[in-house]
Amino acid sequence: MRFERVMLDDEGAYIDAYIADPTPKFTRKAILVIPGGGYGKVCSDREGEPIAHAFIPYGYNAFVLNYYVDKQKPFPIQLIQATKAIKYIKDNAEALGIDPEELYVVGFSAGGHLAACTGILWKIPELYEASDMPYGYCKPKGIMLIYPVVNDHAGSFRKLLCAEEPTEEMLEKVFVDRHVDADSAPAFIMHTSNDEIVDVRNSLTLAVAYKAAGLQFEMHIYPDAPHGGALGNKITSNGRAKHENPSIAEWVRLAAVWAENLPENE
Repeated sequence: MRFERVMLDDEGAYIDAYIADPTPKFTRKAILVIPGGGYGKVCSDREGEPIAHAFIPYGYNAFVLNYYVDKQKPFPIQLIQATKAIKYIKDNAEALGIDPEELYVVGFSAGGHLAACTGILWKIPELYEASDMPYGYCKPKGIMLIYPVVNDHAGSFRKLLCAEEPTEEMLEKVFVDRHVDADSAPAFIMHTSNDEIVDVRNSLTLAVAYKAAGLQFEMHIYPDAPHGGALGNKITSNGRAKHENPSIAEWVRLAAVWAENLPENE
């Protein structure tokens, strides 16, 4: 395996690339990993590198995004950076050992919101003004949303929008469930019913929007685990016993099976 850090702009955004050694007659998928942190930090220690390594055995090369946080610049700069990451991965598919048509995005908490944006808000003009690419080039084949913020986490939206009291008009642009349509990317959603920080109704609302749009999605709601479970094992628990949960640890395998069975040209 080789490791590379790729700068995306002149202001500190980058991806860390984890690229497995080539396997004869096998081309890997790509997964862009977006850690959470409430748009106030990037939790790469739990929701970055460990996630990248978890997907490697399922046939992926992984790319962990470091993006703007803590009110540096308002939305959509974060989505522009995620789009630049997608464009870089697709543009360099051969060198990175991946199939550019098999690119997925996985995100956690506020990173789940940003991952949802890549699959739902991929049409907004600002993305194409910031990067020279064909229309739709930045749309992932699928999005994996792990205890995602969707429309109900005030702290994340204050930081995302750089506003202590965001207006309804500002919030309307970033409540992703309100923008789901027939062109949105298929979704895999995981949450826990007693999440104490990001209410499970974020995921439920998004699932309802997907159903209303007639879109394919898969959803897993687990009964008992705190927010930020990541892989549900010792690696990502930071010594907190409640974050070790064999049930939620299954989500990586389930997400990989889901992606493997998505229809072509979805």
